[in-house]
Amino acid sequence: MLILKPTWFAAWTKPKHEHIAAANLCRNFGLEVFLPRLQHKKMTRSGWRQMMEPLFPGYLFVRCVIDERINEIQHTTGIKRLLQFGGKIPPIPDPVIEELQKHFQADSVVKVEDSLLPGEEVTVAGGPFAGMNACVLRTLPAKARVQVLLEILGRSTAVEVERNLVTVKRDCLADLVPFLAIVPDQLLLRAY
Repeated sequence: MLILKPTWFAAWTKPKHEHIAAANLCRNFGLEVFLPRLQHKKMTRSGWRQMMEPLFPGYLFVRCVIDERINEIQHTTGIKRLLQFGGKIPPIPDPVIEELQKHFQADSVVKVEDSLLPGEEVTVAGGPFAGMNACVLRTLPAKARVQVLLEILGRSTAVEVERNLVTVKRDCLADLVPFLAIVPDQLLLRAY
């Protein structure tokens, strides 16, 4: 009798359904699911909002013996299908998931602080300087403002703008979580 060991696999979810798919896999089939999420502030039309987003939008990780659970997983509400390369469903090495789990315990969410640092490049998103690139000189938290250096008529000019009108040029989630952006070579997932 062949006993197969449970392995991690990536499941492709419907847009914005990662949490629904994860809940369904856990509740309906008792499967171990890993869905790393980030919490951060994001500027929306109605102002700054706390957002919770998956680290890998559109994907979650599920641990199982794939031959026993493939149909259940593929027909779970919120799941499009299991991730495949060349018609095969590749396992994700345990060290890759273990490294992520070190930073994202169980159902906890990693909170990412968006702090502006002096010298950081930004774009002014509104007001009279909308669309202009600038360099942060200092933050003024008590006033919810930022002092930036703008190039106006060939001269560098220090200007104060509202913090919510400044957009950081590094808006990729990988930039916000540098410890996850660098994965040792031996942990990289290889496509089959």
